Amino acid sequence: MSTQIDQRAVVHPKAELGNGVTIGPFAVVEENAVVGDGTHIMPHVFIGSGARIGRDCRIHVGAVVGHAPQDLKYKNEPTTCEVGDRTVVREYATLHRGTHETGRTVIGSDGFLMAYSHVAHDCRVGNKVILANCVALAGHVTIEDYVIVGGLTPIHQFVSIGCHAMVGGGSGIGKDVPPYSLVGSRPTVWEGLNSVGLRRRGFTKEAIEAVERAYHLIYRSGLNTSQALERIRADASLMAVAEVQAVVNFVAASKRGIIPPPRLKN
Repeated sequence: MSTQIDQRAVVHPKAELGNGVTIGPFAVVEENAVVGDGTHIMPHVFIGSGARIGRDCRIHVGAVVGHAPQDLKYKNEPTTCEVGDRTVVREYATLHRGTHETGRTVIGSDGFLMAYSHVAHDCRVGNKVILANCVALAGHVTIEDYVIVGGLTPIHQFVSIGCHAMVGGGSGIGKDVPPYSLVGSRPTVWEGLNSVGLRRRGFTKEAIEAVERAYHLIYRSGLNTSQALERIRADASLMAVAEVQAVVNFVAASKRGIIPPPRLKN
């Protein structure tokens, strides 16, 4: 299948386009941008220098991929914004390049970034991630695989969100969100496991129950975080479960601290 470029688009001759790429009217593709096979770039899209877009992506009207980061320390160094295969970027989403600190912003494959979502410089977004409308990631945020973030949610810089977590819409995320968690409310708290999501993705009943036991120690036992981790590590049956190991490793590595437990009602 041949590449199709609307005559009203502006594509730099040194941009690298794969087979079957479609570029709509008034789109701009800068020098040193790379667009993979079969990707569809719709009208008024801006693909900046340093963009690296995978195969079979859909970049919707007015979206921006690979523009310069919003960082006063950035001095036009050559950096990249990398998007995996089959990712959908909806209207007016903005995905910025990295800075000199890491050199890369990375978004994985099979993602769905809804309208007006923003991925700032040096973020790492995993595979099969859904960012709903107006989700805003500050710089250096890490989001692991299969995370869903509800609309109108800001995420503070350097926050990490563990795999298979679900964040309720309108939350404000200033602490790390451990894997498999459901978080929400205002102020944002840990609300339990993302049980429905885990069952839909084929997690076993035994794995879900083990993770629930681990989180009971972390959030509901009255122990502090270090004590809870020690108790989990001392339980061989819990540590035999890979998902529990992922929780322990994530919480132990957290630099910002994890989302707090639900507040007791008077």
